[in-house]
Amino acid sequence: MRPFTYLRAKSPAEAATLAAQVDGSRFIAGGTNLLDLMKLDIETPTHLIDVNGLALDRIEATPEGGLRIGALVRNTDLAADARIRKDYALLSRALLAGASGQLRNRATTAGNLLQRTRCPYFYDTHQPCNKRQPGSGCAAIGGFSRPLGIIGVSDACIAIHPSDMAVAMRVLDAQVETVRPDGTTRIIPIADLHRLPGKTPNIETTMVAHELITAVTLPAPLGGTHLYQKVRDRASYAFALISVGAVIQKDGSGRIALGGVAHKPWRVEAAEAAMSQGAKAVSEQLLAGATPTDENAFKLTLVERTLASVMAQARALA
Repeated sequence: MRPFTYLRAKSPAEAATLAAQVDGSRFIAGGTNLLDLMKLDIETPTHLIDVNGLALDRIEATPEGGLRIGALVRNTDLAADARIRKDYALLSRALLAGASGQLRNRATTAGNLLQRTRCPYFYDTHQPCNKRQPGSGCAAIGGFSRPLGIIGVSDACIAIHPSDMAVAMRVLDAQVETVRPDGTTRIIPIADLHRLPGKTPNIETTMVAHELITAVTLPAPLGGTHLYQKVRDRASYAFALISVGAVIQKDGSGRIALGGVAHKPWRVEAAEAAMSQGAKAVSEQLLAGATPTDENAFKLTLVERTLASVMAQARALA
């Protein structure tokens, strides 16, 4: 690990301002992803700004009937919150499907959204990776691609976003609150937070340099049946080959988002209009234009079958 300096920020605005003043600054909270990447020499920050003391660890009701989740709320606390379990059960289910109990105790809401890909070539510094080293190439294209993306990919990158929580947030139409180095704040719809790889897969979000997430806001509850089904190579502590997050109403209408297939949580609102026609029709629209490799083409069928299972569960529970 390379040497770095360390500072504890006193406010969100101060954290963002200080980060902009020192080249190579990074925010650190739980550190469950960043520290691993530092040990592997993938992330090489020269200055760490600790944001754990910023009082962003509360879950509060909003005037609109939703919830405001502080950026530092730990995954364990968020999944266990009675309001989340009652009104946003999809989010609780997705969180509990991810990582281990020990990691959930440390991982934060903002960190979960911003975690980096688990593509094996991204983690192998002896292999070319445009996400790790722009312009070096993509070893996954033509290499081992079984767990990687099938839609929204590019000739520069076929990595996927690994977050289970982000899939649930996409279904729920969450909004991300941030503060920028100049002190201004803004709200980013979760649909607009993550970018597709294009020619610049190293630029993963629409946030500007040193912008800090302060909270995630959920709108009023949707009702319906909340389900999250994750298909993986191991029964636990594994990232999704594919996952399906859904909120389905008694009349069969609803919302669907996929994980494990793209560079961002994958939702196509127009496909949800086909839910009355069954899983095949929905999956065909969700994955229209997919360009899988020979090794991960099975995900097309896996999405359809998993979605069929989720829709069947919803009917049974209704």
